[in-house]
Amino acid sequence: MNRVRPAAVVAALSAVALVLSGCSLLTTLGGGASTVTTHTDEPVDSSLEPYYKQDVTWTGCGGGYDCTTLIAPVDWSDPGGERISLAISRHKATGQAMGSLLINPGGPGGSGFDFAQGFTGSSGVYANYDIIGFDPRGVGRSTPIVCFTDDDDRDEMLYGTYDDPYGSEGWAAELAKRQKAWVDACAQNTGPLLAHIDTVSVAHDMDMIRAVLGDEKLNYLGYSFGTYIGTIYAELFPDKVGRMVLDGAVEPPFGTFDELATQMAGFDSAFKAYMQNCLDSGGCPFHGPVGNALAEAHALALSVDGKGLTSSDGRVLDSATVGTGVALALYNEGNWPYLTQMFADLLDGDAEFAFLLADSYNGRQGGTYSDRSLDVYFAVTCAEGTIGTDDVDLIEGLSIMDEKGPYIGGILALDDYALLEEACSQWPYPRPDFPTEFDAAGAPPILVIGTTNDPATPYAQSVRLADELDSGVLITYNGEGHTVYGNGVSCIDDLVDDYFVKDVVPTADPNC
Repeated sequence: MNRVRPAAVVAALSAVALVLSGCSLLTTLGGGASTVTTHTDEPVDSSLEPYYKQDVTWTGCGGGYDCTTLIAPVDWSDPGGERISLAISRHKATGQAMGSLLINPGGPGGSGFDFAQGFTGSSGVYANYDIIGFDPRGVGRSTPIVCFTDDDDRDEMLYGTYDDPYGSEGWAAELAKRQKAWVDACAQNTGPLLAHIDTVSVAHDMDMIRAVLGDEKLNYLGYSFGTYIGTIYAELFPDKVGRMVLDGAVEPPFGTFDELATQMAGFDSAFKAYMQNCLDSGGCPFHGPVGNALAEAHALALSVDGKGLTSSDGRVLDSATVGTGVALALYNEGNWPYLTQMFADLLDGDAEFAFLLADSYNGRQGGTYSDRSLDVYFAVTCAEGTIGTDDVDLIEGLSIMDEKGPYIGGILALDDYALLEEACSQWPYPRPDFPTEFDAAGAPPILVIGTTNDPATPYAQSVRLADELDSGVLITYNGEGHTVYGNGVSCIDDLVDDYFVKDVVPTADPNC
């Protein structure tokens, strides 16, 4: 949905634990340090040499991983200005390395540093590549975005209730005031980096990482929003693309109203599939046929407004938070039983499980937030999207979202599109220069994987991206869930592994 989440979010009760599984550059210093010179020594402008030709100090950080930080300019057009740090984790190839494989789990805001340490690729990929995860600028252990510094303020933004009902002018005014406070906090606490949080800047960071690690070409695996990062890289540096796989494609341009409305429709489609499964499995809290059950669920989600259902920590449940919990559960078919439990509990007047799912989605544990990924999601969308600056106002936009996703999509939009619309309309920085075409002319074959009932990045986006890329190769998985490679689907896993390890490009869509 909203906040296009990493492929790592595959189970409501384990998502946060996975994100936290990585080593910390600040606290885990096992294994000693080794400084090496590995850069490609390719010719670059003298102003870029401090970045492209920097040495790397690797420090063992447990579990067979090394960690390091690299420096990058805040503004690639002013490399002599302020600098940021980029956090990198590495699992060295167990055999003879063919080079590095950069991976990104999505977001915007997902930690590649952590994701690399939970990555499940084939034994061939592990044997032949150094697996490299990095936190993009603004994320995690890299120089971060800092917005609200008080968790109570973040709670108010994500969970706070309103004096006026959703969809009213009074609610819109109250929301605008809250989002202005968030924008002001981001600008004050982050500084110059906030104006350079865009994906073009991230793509330049990636090219520098490639060169510093000694790779003539960038080998890359991107999930979800990570596909968008890969697409931008391929457009800017087509001659530097090696083997690239984009799973769960985000079709450029990112951050448009139409794109978000398509997502709401995608979540509605996934919700229908869940509901049919719920009815077929027995013990479903709703009554068939599926259209009737969807209407009952929709009414139940809306009915919590004004009931005063609370969590154990005193937060008051509203329909928007229910929607966030639904979104978490729809990312993967294995999460569907959690969704059934949430609805059954709501029918009994119990809000606890709804908050548990929403908290997992928002990275909230025990009253605190594990990362700032939501800040990055909102900031990147505002920085390079058109939401909030187009001709669609909030009330009109919500009406369209509800038409696109009448059962659950319109409810999801309350804690996503609505927050974006009111934040981005007050964003203080101009939109950075961006490519206007996305064909990556001259790049070698790029695999684009689409899942037919992916809720967060609907399949049609993968079809269109594969067509737009001059060398795009569409790979279709007929199934449920958000992204697929590494999840045990042998048809997809074997094909991607052969591509990365043997450079075998499929001659036709396998339609797995």
